[in-house]
Amino acid sequence: MQELVPFIQENMILAIVWIGLVVAIIMNVIKTSNAAYKEITAAQTTQLMNRENGIVVDIRTKDEYKKGHITDALHILPSDIKANNFGSLESHKADPIIVVCKTGQTAQESANLLAKAGFENVSILKNGLVAWSEANLPLVKGKK
Repeated sequence: MQELVPFIQENMILAIVWIGLVVAIIMNVIKTSNAAYKEITAAQTTQLMNRENGIVVDIRTKDEYKKGHITDALHILPSDIKANNFGSLESHKADPIIVVCKTGQTAQESANLLAKAGFENVSILKNGLVAWSEANLPLVKGKK
């Protein structure tokens, strides 16, 4: 413990980097624990779809959606979600909703907005369609 102060003084940049990393981890834990959604795996997604009438909401662009999407996924743009334009999703407020994007990053805002709009069970696919593909799960191509 006595060597800590001299070490920090001699390695200021390293100490600042460590402090920054600790703060970032703490912020991430707080953000995740306060989120209105939960992150689920590809296997959990298939279970929700098959056993609990889970609805997949794909928020990628129309072209990305046409190149390959999860079977029976609804295509809703983030701008539509922001405008409270949920279309056929409106009748599924009590069903599990799984928001999907390419990597799992852009789905967070849409998932929070859906939860605020009254959807009771909102999740995001952790690591998005990248994780889905890595699990060798099928994608449907070409369909709107």
